[in-house]
Amino acid sequence: MTGPIAAPGSIHRTTPLLSVRDLSLRFGGIHALREVCFDVPTGSICGLIGPNGAGKTSLFNCLSRLYEPSSGEIEFRGERITSVAPHRVAQLGIGRTFQNLALFRSLSVLDNIRIGRHCRSRGGFVANALRLPFVRDERAQTQRQAHALIEFLQLESVVNERVSDLPFGTQKRVELGRALAGEPTLLLLDEPACGLNHEEVGRLGELIRHVRDTLKITVLLVEHHMGLVMSISDHLIALNFGRVLAQGAPQTVAGDPAVVAAYLGGEAA
Repeated sequence: MTGPIAAPGSIHRTTPLLSVRDLSLRFGGIHALREVCFDVPTGSICGLIGPNGAGKTSLFNCLSRLYEPSSGEIEFRGERITSVAPHRVAQLGIGRTFQNLALFRSLSVLDNIRIGRHCRSRGGFVANALRLPFVRDERAQTQRQAHALIEFLQLESVVNERVSDLPFGTQKRVELGRALAGEPTLLLLDEPACGLNHEEVGRLGELIRHVRDTLKITVLLVEHHMGLVMSISDHLIALNFGRVLAQGAPQTVAGDPAVVAAYLGGEAA
């Protein structure tokens, strides 16, 4: 991506960008994930739903390599990443936001977004100390990209404000900007609507679609706000107790008896 308004390539909705096969995760005798299998098509918005404790965040932590799966495979763009070092995940093109904001609260909006491009930096300590020409070029590119993202996310009025001084909904947009600054191909959104009011949730849905359509970024989101999930998702995956209950078109999954039972606490018909 050369800028936040255009990205190369076209959307192929039937081509899996991410494939998860028989993924399991155990903590001692506790099974957080059990043989989870699903695909995320390129160019889609895919929702990951399920009650608390279903394994959604554990799955995200496996995808971003914060957790080591007990078994199974994760393929991203046709490459196995199950053994990839965590610090390389962003370089491969996977960006992430967190349920609890992962921001430098004492720094400005601009600085937080610039930090998000660190994974694209080629300069080490010596190159930066010597201020080699390519380092200066990288810094200029980082500055341009950060300002373009700030405009894209409509953060111009707070660009120099400390993050800690901003409303929660604005901080959420800053974290999205930090994740986008790394030029991801796949964006993992962990409960992006958490803590937002009704109006903010509506704007968030529009923004997520805008990110997908304009930046050509595939989105996988964990979310409890079913109105948001149903309004923007092309595909849904429902988890419960670490297993996939159902997956497919949003209306089909939402009406699946096993999914309804998981949410309402009854038994599947």
